[in-house]
Amino acid sequence: MSNRRLRVLLTRLPPESHTMTAMRNAMSPEEYEAQARDGKPEEGRWSQMEQLLAGITDALHQIEYILVRANSDGKGPKVKRPDPMRRPGVGGPKKADKITNAQATTLFQLINGGAA
Repeated sequence: MSNRRLRVLLTRLPPESHTMTAMRNAMSPEEYEAQARDGKPEEGRWSQMEQLLAGITDALHQIEYILVRANSDGKGPKVKRPDPMRRPGVGGPKKADKITNAQATTLFQLINGGAA
């Protein structure tokens, strides 16, 4: 089998195949970022139907969240806003950087009219 034939066979595999899943799992965070930044959704590995279903799922989770928030009395545990369904080629949510002690001190001084 030629390299070209192998490449054609691999690129035509369904996104849920073990091979495609292993290839996605082997990607570094930088590769995920590049794919998310430079990717073309219209050329994605999910079909249009799968993208629409993911959008509907996200919308239903948002409606459920709003319904629970609107009907709660605020005394119980706070409901967490739902995360969107993960899609192929897009990394997970970024974690916010924590503020350092030096940054906190500078911010405290600026707020209280200290050195600018």
